Amino acid sequence: QLQASGGGLVQPGESLRLSCTASGFTFDEYSVGWFRRAPGKEREGISIISWRGDRTYYRNSVKGRFTISRDNAENTVYLEMSSLKPEDTAAYYCARVGLKFRFYTNFSRQLYDYWGQGTLVTVSS
Repeated sequence: QLQASGGGLVQPGESLRLSCTASGFTFDEYSVGWFRRAPGKEREGISIISWRGDRTYYRNSVKGRFTISRDNAENTVYLEMSSLKPEDTAAYYCARVGLKFRFYTNFSRQLYDYWGQGTLVTVSS
């Protein structure tokens, strides 16, 4: 089970940190990804972090603004978002890569098996 939290309403240029807390499986054996779905748009992948946290991957539009990290002792993956823009407004989801010890530079949904519920981020002045 995955549970995302930390969403809210922020102004453009501000920062926000999302958390994804896991339970029910051996967390440090799985890579985890963050996705988002903006109103009227398809879900898109944002970032992935490997099971040890030593590898990360970002979509181009968030590189340099978003940072993914994890604390395996806390069973949590974080998404630190800075310089937020109105176009970052979306429901944000975390998901587990379906195979142990696999890291992908690929956001294909078929690679992920468990999804958390979304947390809503609204960037507006």
